[in-house]
Amino acid sequence: MSVPEDDIDDSSAPLIEHLAELRNRLIHSVVAFVIGMVICFTVATPIFNFLTAPLCKVLAERGQDCSLIFISPQEGFFVAIKVSLLGGFILAFPYIANQMWRFVAPGLYKSEKGAFLPFLIASPFMFFLGASFAFYVVTPLAYDFFLGFQQFGGEGEAVEGGMNAAPLSVVFQGSAQEYLNLTIKFIVAFGLCFQLPVLLTLMGKAGLVSAPGLKAVRKFAVVGILLLAALVTPPDVITQVILFVVVYGLYEVSIQLVARVEKKREKELRAQGLWFEDDDEDEVAQAAEDSKS
Repeated sequence: MSVPEDDIDDSSAPLIEHLAELRNRLIHSVVAFVIGMVICFTVATPIFNFLTAPLCKVLAERGQDCSLIFISPQEGFFVAIKVSLLGGFILAFPYIANQMWRFVAPGLYKSEKGAFLPFLIASPFMFFLGASFAFYVVTPLAYDFFLGFQQFGGEGEAVEGGMNAAPLSVVFQGSAQEYLNLTIKFIVAFGLCFQLPVLLTLMGKAGLVSAPGLKAVRKFAVVGILLLAALVTPPDVITQVILFVVVYGLYEVSIQLVARVEKKREKELRAQGLWFEDDDEDEVAQAAEDSKS
């Protein structure tokens, strides 16, 4: 069956308009990111000094000077670039989120806008919460653990015929780039992991997951979180245990949030006379079937 040419033109025009709008939103977002990056590049040194605070605190407690070194001529430039990338993204994120919202919002009903907007606000809040937890809690503990393996040699003792060699000294002389890489890894990993409640609650709102289903796959979630902790953190027990405890706690919180969403949806359906008691049994049975598969 052939489609009239006019119908084809009418159906393709909105798509082209959406693509053009998406392109404009992406261009605006990239420009905002570049502007934020340039701003942060001009103050890259103070930002880097701020990021070294956990390390300096640990070294000060050990009576050591806080100093990092460049092991290659270009390392200082790349450190400034990485600081600018991180700072530029943080500065531009509110504007980028606003561009995303303005692109998606026209296609949503009023009720859908009211349901989606809280998640858009909660996402950056949870990311900054996770990043702050990593910077102020996890990072100092990790560096205190790592620097505990230093070895300080004493002075040699005078003996007949010469001087005994002093014991070997193995002390921290860190690369600025390596320190920054590790610190950013902590911040980004915990920031993303703190998105778990937002993601699962939004999926629960859309009916993609349920509280019984999340409870049924809890043992698989534990294994997945352990693997995640092993992959995104350095190979030390302290940070891996902290990340596991935090993410698993967020998983349990997510179950409670999804359950609240389901109760609210049930209440609304009951008020409209559209709720049937079989729905609960069907959801539980479906969750059990999904866990088996």
